[in-house]
Amino acid sequence: MELFFSALGLAMVLEGILYFAFPNQIRELAKRLPSVPNRVIRTFGITTLTVGLIVIYLGRSFF
Repeated sequence: MELFFSALGLAMVLEGILYFAFPNQIRELAKRLPSVPNRVIRTFGITTLTVGLIVIYLGRSFF
C-alpha cells in the first residue's frame, strides 16, 4: 500500500508541475478537448497506460 500512495503522490506532483508551469496551454487544451474524437483519446490513454506499466515493470525489475 505504501508503494501505491507513493506512486499516486508522484503522479499528482508531475501533473501539478504542468498546471503550474503552463496554465495558458492547459486552458487551451481544455477548450479543444471536446472536438477530439473518442478514438484518439482512448488511443492516447491506452498508450500512456502501457508505457506506464512498462516503466513500473522495468523499475521494479532492475532497481
